[in-house]
Amino acid sequence: MSAVGALASAAVSGLWKAAAIVLLAALLLTGAGWALAAHDRDVARVDLGAERTRNDELRTSIREQNRAVETMGTAKALAEARGQAAQQAAAATGKRFDGALQRLVGARATTCAEAMPAVNLLLESVR
Repeated sequence: MSAVGALASAAVSGLWKAAAIVLLAALLLTGAGWALAAHDRDVARVDLGAERTRNDELRTSIREQNRAVETMGTAKALAEARGQAAQQAAAATGKRFDGALQRLVGARATTCAEAMPAVNLLLESVR
């Protein structure tokens, strides 16, 4: 049995060597995987920093645009108020002209001297 024992011992030794080689290969692959994962993590952190910088720039730009829109909205409201006041003033002036013209409805003149009293009345009514 010595030959069988030697054969069994060699087989067990070979199995242990094969298992050790497989285990070593697995550890090397795992270590390489960890190294690749660490590298990918570092690249992702750099990319994240760049994205955060771009995000901050965009947020700043959006805030500036919002402020500009608010300023334009305020300017528009003021312009609309001025426009409405101008329309009211024009309407009041138009009413004065209409009233002055109503007073001169029947006036007829063929000479400048005949027209001057009507012109003076018109000018005084419009003041």
